[in-house]
Amino acid sequence: METLKLQTEWDKVFPQSDKVDHKKVTFHNRYGITLAADMYTPKNAQGLLPAIAVSGPFGAVKEQSSGLYAQTMAELGFLTIAFDPSFTGESGGSPRYVASPDINTEDFCAAVDFLSVQDNVDPERIGIIGICGWGGMALNAAAMDTRIKATVASTMYDMTRVNAKGYFDSEDSEQHRFEKKKALNAQRTADYKAGSYALAGGVVDPLPADAPQFVKDYYDYYKTKRGYHPRSLNSNNGWNVTSSLSFMNMPILQYSQEIRSAVLVMHGDKAHSCYFSKDAFAKLTGSNKELLLIPGASHVDLYDRTDIIPFDKLKRFFLEYLR
Repeated sequence: METLKLQTEWDKVFPQSDKVDHKKVTFHNRYGITLAADMYTPKNAQGLLPAIAVSGPFGAVKEQSSGLYAQTMAELGFLTIAFDPSFTGESGGSPRYVASPDINTEDFCAAVDFLSVQDNVDPERIGIIGICGWGGMALNAAAMDTRIKATVASTMYDMTRVNAKGYFDSEDSEQHRFEKKKALNAQRTADYKAGSYALAGGVVDPLPADAPQFVKDYYDYYKTKRGYHPRSLNSNNGWNVTSSLSFMNMPILQYSQEIRSAVLVMHGDKAHSCYFSKDAFAKLTGSNKELLLIPGASHVDLYDRTDIIPFDKLKRFFLEYLR
């Protein structure tokens, strides 16, 4: 397996908690890619603990929102890991800055592999949290992996839907998809000739005066001291342009109605992306599913606004279903 060079100093965009122990860990997925993660363990914890794997947002790294979620949930009594998906952050995989609906779903399942064999984890009490684009990946993982007993999708994007149909499904036609695929395949040829992969660019900078509010919100998180990180794709040069291709043909929520384990879908009711969560929840079945709409919250509010993110609710949800 690939040997990773990991940052040993604290380099998160949030302060370190004195209530948990922190260390870097690595694990591998079934494609042989080595993933990097931060493990957070409640101080003085004893016995077998319930565990949670966290990832997202799409284009972020574990030093940003997912790490904040993981550290906070560890303060509440869970052993947690926040991991960088394949090809990004400190995780391995080449070429860099590639996204894949299959491999990134597998990353969650690989995190469950890792947690299942830890001496201080109860393998029957493992859950996952996916933020933004990884909310959709988390639901896809829950539809596949019966070891996942509880799933939270926070401020969710369905990346396959937005790539195939555009925002608010405004480009949902064969012709729109044909034009997108034509441009992306032309880029594949150009990349192959160049021997490198063109990057799509992260959050737009400088910010246009007429940018939509949600783009301004992204800028405020990824491009300012609040959330900027040098390894974050959104903070810097973004994904490979051609990453969008594999998302256009592969709807990741195809079998989400078959998820038998517990699911909490939460979203700000003022978020531009709220329709993803509402529609995803409408497809779920069973009495152990819940949609939580947070009044007045935007998409990015659920990245790091600890006064808005309902961590007490998350604690109750996981304690109920990880037992």
